[in-house]
Amino acid sequence: MEPTLALPALVEPAGELTREEIARYSRHLIIPNVGVTGQKRLKNAKVLFIGAGGLGSPALLYLAAAGVGTIGIVEDDHVESSNLQRQIIHGQADVARSKAESARDSIRAINDNVAVHLHSERLDSSNAVALFEQYDLILDGTDNFATRYLVNDAAILARKPYVWGSIFRFEGQISVFWDDAPGGRGLNYRDLYPEAPPPGMVPSCAEGGVLGVLPGTVGTIMATEALKLITGIGDPLLGRLMIYDALAMTFRTVTLRRDPGRSPVTELVDYEEFCGIVPEDAAAVGADASITATELRTMLDSGRDLALIDVREPVEWDIVRIDGARLVPKDRILSGDALAELPQNTPIVLYCKTGIRSAEALAVLKRAGFADATHLQGGVVAWAQQVDTSLPLY
Repeated sequence: MEPTLALPALVEPAGELTREEIARYSRHLIIPNVGVTGQKRLKNAKVLFIGAGGLGSPALLYLAAAGVGTIGIVEDDHVESSNLQRQIIHGQADVARSKAESARDSIRAINDNVAVHLHSERLDSSNAVALFEQYDLILDGTDNFATRYLVNDAAILARKPYVWGSIFRFEGQISVFWDDAPGGRGLNYRDLYPEAPPPGMVPSCAEGGVLGVLPGTVGTIMATEALKLITGIGDPLLGRLMIYDALAMTFRTVTLRRDPGRSPVTELVDYEEFCGIVPEDAAAVGADASITATELRTMLDSGRDLALIDVREPVEWDIVRIDGARLVPKDRILSGDALAELPQNTPIVLYCKTGIRSAEALAVLKRAGFADATHLQGGVVAWAQQVDTSLPLY
């Protein structure tokens, strides 16, 4: 058997375990690689999880059950009914509650010996480093590139390792990043993604969907990596990217190498600007050529001749649509394939789910000479909230 590349244990052992703790964690105590000392390390550990959503749900529950003594949760969102398909730390009664408070209550129901610290403010460049310095290990379960780069850079400046996980549709990815890891093994997220992908290239779970059980697998692997780092056992995913394909039911790992061309991180920046949440031209055009849901309602009620174009995907069209619209997916507009199908002399109104994709499509139309084109602010969600409340939200 090849020797593992285990790192030194991240946390020093706590004092003695109580009689109740010995009974609770007995299945850990009889594992030679964990034992009493390993359980004491878990008791003494302080772990911060970014997000109490799909990945946070299984990871937080298993970390609490394993006896991690202090768990911090960074989360400023509230529970929505669409979360319940995968975010098992929350229940139906928690809809509209703070996700952080809901997660805390679920953790306490499993293990009331765990100290839970809630950080309900939004993580940003002003608070990330100081917050990370209070913990031994960070776990990043966020779903956007701006926050992922923020977590990475703040972890570098705070000199902390972190476990990263990502999910989309049927695939998950997991790795461990620690820029100044012992033995010259340091890697960070910028070695995997030196630059953020172009805006709109990688949809979020809200835009592209995710299989409900997928975060259970990925989040549990994240928790496993955390326990290994805390106790100093096994071979962590530092320097390796694990890719899980739920449809094929395969796991594979890819070796990561340090990017020789990357610059050292010396400060935090504006990460939304760095990632270009919406392409610059789309943001400018979208701001100048947009209408509200009530304005669109007035236009339609007046009988004005216009082309209402839905730029979402067919599966979204099947869920909900605005009466009178025609489906032309965004990619067909961006590629130019659909331009000949759109009227040149009739006003065009584009819409998507929330207004991001329609702004991108609008920028393409403007460049192609469609002068009388606008898009719907807030998309079909705004329409369902402000005009036709009988329509479902997704």
